[in-house]
Amino acid sequence: MSLSSHLTELKKKHENLSFEVERAEKSPAIDRMQIKSLKKQKLRLKDEIERLMHS
Repeated sequence: MSLSSHLTELKKKHENLSFEVERAEKSPAIDRMQIKSLKKQKLRLKDEIERLMHS
């Protein structure tokens, strides 16, 4: 997998996590632990994207 396609895939995953967080926060049965976990995954992806873009 090329760096470009890997970055594209990571960005798609990051965007999907953003939608999941948004949906979870709007849910009447808010699971704070799930939201926290999703946000951590999103942050890890963002860090990985930044690291790859600057290497």
